[in-house]
Amino acid sequence: MNCRYCQSPLKHTFVDLGSAPPSNNYLTTESLKNPEQWLPLRVMVCEQCHLVQTEDFSTAENLFTEDYAYFSSFSKTWLDHARRYVTAMVDRLSLDRKSKVIEIAANDGYLLQYVHQAGIPCLGVEPTTGTARAARKKGLDIIEEFFGTSLAKKLVNQGHEADLMTANNVLAHVPDIKDFVKGFSILLKPGGTATFEFPHLLRLMRENQFDTIYHEHYSYLSLTAVQRIFSENGLHIFDVEKLDTHGGSLRVFAERTDGQQRTCHNRVSRFLEEENKAGIHEMSFYTGFQAKVEKIKNDLLMFLIESGKLNLTVAAYGAAAKGNTLLNYAGIRPDLLPFVVDRNPAKQYKFMPGSRIPIVDENRLKEVRPDFILILPWNIKNEIMDQLSYIREWKGQFVTAIPFLKIF
Repeated sequence: MNCRYCQSPLKHTFVDLGSAPPSNNYLTTESLKNPEQWLPLRVMVCEQCHLVQTEDFSTAENLFTEDYAYFSSFSKTWLDHARRYVTAMVDRLSLDRKSKVIEIAANDGYLLQYVHQAGIPCLGVEPTTGTARAARKKGLDIIEEFFGTSLAKKLVNQGHEADLMTANNVLAHVPDIKDFVKGFSILLKPGGTATFEFPHLLRLMRENQFDTIYHEHYSYLSLTAVQRIFSENGLHIFDVEKLDTHGGSLRVFAERTDGQQRTCHNRVSRFLEEENKAGIHEMSFYTGFQAKVEKIKNDLLMFLIESGKLNLTVAAYGAAAKGNTLLNYAGIRPDLLPFVVDRNPAKQYKFMPGSRIPIVDENRLKEVRPDFILILPWNIKNEIMDQLSYIREWKGQFVTAIPFLKIF
């Protein structure tokens, strides 16, 4: 395989998680009767452009389907984050009723609803039918397509040039990252701003966040790699912020390179220097991650096995894609983890891909009263622990497996 960005041959393995079905392909009772498609899940590093990336085995169209089950609005933490972002951008960019905001990967309208409420014209691009339908119910204008240069040109011809474009947790999801980024340089107005949020590769590595690796995530991004991709495709990065979302993310601010450029904030050089000192340019930096991943797997398996021997019950909370990576890599099945609770009706009464663990609603917790609840979306563990605080009534405890096994 060649690098999906610079086409250099890929020779270096970052981590090999064996094989797994696509993490958002939740099963129905009927589909349980059929075999699943399991794909290799191996991540490589390009020694030329330093893009960390999965091997290609499936197209975006096959992964982001009509019944794609990830709905952003089921997390209060994420909604609060989106609300604060909109308030900050309105103030920083002086957005008003004459402005235009376009969100790429608008999902269920979790963010644009706040733009709409502020009376600012906005448009969402979202290729998955279920989430697009949910966004439209909030009164939002949604284009149901994948974004790239072709759609960007079409939108410009329709008069949709943007003062602000936002792309949260989608840059890693695109197989053709060059075409995707180039689309922003086309659709932005001269002087417009684009912001991108994505999990930071340094945090992934330092905190053993291997469960964020799945087929829908084609790339695992450093600022070093992103700066090169942007500068070669018409975007200039002028600021960057560190975020706590999704286990540690970056928010990058960019503008078109063909206009008058803003002064670059010194945070950009500081982050690049941090990555350089960490060794982002050296292949030796990427070795050793496999051993950390295997320890997490073994520790979780030992915990579940020992709990069973002691007749202690363990349930899981949050049928998240990252949870599917963890469960499938560890080979966990319903004999060790009988059910997963999730608030999203689109997931309830289905089954986790690969492990085939049933997904149920929250009432099951009160019926079973498990001794432990394994929180799969550890990035919002505080929200979940507050929501489920009632398990303390029967002396229940919470467990997370990443960055290491911990009982709360």
